Amino acid sequence: MADPVATTNPEDVDFGWVMQVTFVVTILFGAPLVAVLSTTVDLPTWGARANFAVRVGAPIWLTTNVAAYLYAKYKREASDSDGEASSADSLASDDE
Repeated sequence: MADPVATTNPEDVDFGWVMQVTFVVTILFGAPLVAVLSTTVDLPTWGARANFAVRVGAPIWLTTNVAAYLYAKYKREASDSDGEASSADSLASDDE
């Protein structure tokens, strides 16, 4: 079996997970939303279409990213408050 390229053990929010979720959710829901919104404006040239996609897509991406981050932070805090030891605490107790 091949060795993993990289591993992480985040102590706070896993930013890799946040970026993956942002990418998938934006593709699944953001792109169709931009397509539907584009039907309400006149976009005669490719430049106008690209400009519209960036102007409308950027806030959708940013909103999705912030929502994924806040969700991950909420879930992390909820799991910490349930009495589960954090990974740093459990590693320290394993060494003793």
